[in-house]
Amino acid sequence: MQASQSTMPGARSLLFLPATKLERFPKALNSGADCIIIDLEDAVAEGSKDNARTLLAQFLSELAPAQQACTMVRVNAVGTSWHNADIEMLRGWTDLGVAVMLPKSEDVGALHNVAEKLGPLARIVALIESLAGLDAADALAKEPQVSRLAFGHLDFQLDLGIHASPGEPELALARSTLVAASHRAGLRAPIDGVTVETGNIEQLAIDARRARAFGFGGKLCIHPRQVASVNDAFGATPAEQKWAQRVLAEVAKRGGGVFSLDGRMVDLPVIREAEAILANAKK
Repeated sequence: MQASQSTMPGARSLLFLPATKLERFPKALNSGADCIIIDLEDAVAEGSKDNARTLLAQFLSELAPAQQACTMVRVNAVGTSWHNADIEMLRGWTDLGVAVMLPKSEDVGALHNVAEKLGPLARIVALIESLAGLDAADALAKEPQVSRLAFGHLDFQLDLGIHASPGEPELALARSTLVAASHRAGLRAPIDGVTVETGNIEQLAIDARRARAFGFGGKLCIHPRQVASVNDAFGATPAEQKWAQRVLAEVAKRGGGVFSLDGRMVDLPVIREAEAILANAKK
């Protein structure tokens, strides 16, 4: 098992697993994904949702604590006929580290009610999939139990009638809005949406690099083969790690103060950047 309890808060790769395919959980863990999202929503047919929930409750009881801590469950949206039962089932598990992804997040009051039902230890990822969700991003991000925002860019496009071109410049404002809302609320950088072409690793790398350039800290995955590329895109390169080590070595030698390294001024923000690079590399 490569995922661990420490990876969940700053997860780079978050891999969806249908709640009807729980036998694939070990393979999902071994992919190197930082977090496994067991999906009760889009991946489960309407007629199978109740049975999938029952099986998931039993499955969660069989996981080790470290496995529970790197597991998230995407519940059905507020207002659907399955939502309340999903939340009821998860109430005890959130105390043990299982996180919850709330799709169609767009109403702060509804999200607050979900948080209250889940309990004070619950960690919630608010999935933004509509214009209403984007408009409420600042308020959603400031809810105490929201740990991160995520961008459901496919449903977002459907909501607004957007047909994004290659490079998705049409979604730039939405992405920047989520990054800014996360930063203002003091959250970890948000999570970008999926790349649907599971066999196109080149496109995946392009999408992941774009997400990182916008300030995202992770990406949703829908196939284990996508995980390694996502981890690479959001991790520090060997060159970046070497630079960070040199910066901190110089700081230790000089005892603080502003100095120049390779023609670049090194002050406190640069030092913090170097520290973050090495901290992420250790994970």
